[in-house]
Amino acid sequence: MIDSAKELYPINRSLTGKGVRQSLNLIKKDIPLKMKVFKSGKKVFDWIIPKEWNIKKAYILDLKNKKKYADFNKNNLHIVGYSHPINKIISLDKLKKHIHTDKKNKNAIPYVTSYYKKTWGFCLSQNQLKSIKNKKYKVVIDSSLKDGVMDYGETLIKGKSKKEILFSCYICHPSMVNNELSGPVISAALIHYINNLKNKKYSYRFAFVPETIGSIAYISRNLKQLKKNVLAGFVINCAGDSRDYSFVQTPEKNTFADEIMNSSFIGLKKKSIYEFKDRSSDERQYCHAGVELPICSYSRSKAGSKTYPEYHTSLDNFSVVTKNGLEGSFEIFKNIIDALEFAHFPKSKTKCEPFLTKRNLYPTLSIKKNIDNELKNLLDILAYSNGKRSVFQISNILDLELKTCLQILKKLKKHSLIF
Repeated sequence: MIDSAKELYPINRSLTGKGVRQSLNLIKKDIPLKMKVFKSGKKVFDWIIPKEWNIKKAYILDLKNKKKYADFNKNNLHIVGYSHPINKIISLDKLKKHIHTDKKNKNAIPYVTSYYKKTWGFCLSQNQLKSIKNKKYKVVIDSSLKDGVMDYGETLIKGKSKKEILFSCYICHPSMVNNELSGPVISAALIHYINNLKNKKYSYRFAFVPETIGSIAYISRNLKQLKKNVLAGFVINCAGDSRDYSFVQTPEKNTFADEIMNSSFIGLKKKSIYEFKDRSSDERQYCHAGVELPICSYSRSKAGSKTYPEYHTSLDNFSVVTKNGLEGSFEIFKNIIDALEFAHFPKSKTKCEPFLTKRNLYPTLSIKKNIDNELKNLLDILAYSNGKRSVFQISNILDLELKTCLQILKKLKKHSLIF
């Protein structure tokens, strides 16, 4: 996953354009990803798909010492997203009206966009801005805004049931690792994992979309099918650091997606659970009134939270995202998939407790101290396995880690004690 993120990192992505297509094509090399489009000007609910934006170069040139600032080819965060073309000489006072900085992080280049209002601009760190002192500068933005398409990718892995688990991530941010690339690379790894499972019970759908308008457009095209088939879904974003595990609940707080997430977070030492009013990613669209899909948003450091100062800046790099951080998030969803496929609704094969002693699962001496935690957990899981409670419900009832529940259920299945 970390290698895939490093390959994708230099590419300039936006809502539309060559960078999105290039990114999706790189991901497509390793997974079965279908490329799809929405044309510029198409109405999707209350929104309109914007023109396609592409850029070749952009910089500020000091006419006195011929030094370049905010060079897009050195860091694509230097340009305000969707800036229209410009090539002119302007005064420092006018230039400063088009320069954006992050006052909290003096060494950070901020991420700024203007998708829906015509403008142009550059982004610099506070320290870089200090060195711009001369009176005249040449500003160059070699970009284009033309009718084109908004690209997205989709993968459907079919199981025996048409009922689906939806995974959604966004693919529209320029070079930021956690905020952008963690979602796509974890999703790609999950596609690999699911494809290798035999006799899949459920179907799994993955959407790689531009944030906000991409998910809105995707919902507008697929709402009827999503409402019919999606059991639960997860927006994966900002999921590659090694800080807190976090998720945003659905508005109802009690959907199957909430149940799954609550179960998956049992036993985690560092975790934060947010209400829907604190939403920040595409759960805003999937759970919005009139759509109301059972979808939670999953992150490590939540977008915009105090624990994530690098958010939407150039500091969101490979010092933030780690191999262990990505693998920790992958493990969360691997356990969820295993639970769905292996024992979603476990059912005891015996009326009353089975005779565990003959299976070497219970001590031969009836001494209280011999009933250890593992045996207590096994007996509890059996007691609650009525075929109506999901493994996630049982995990939540017992306050027992989902991974531990799975290990015990596999042992019970090995001894033919559950269906």
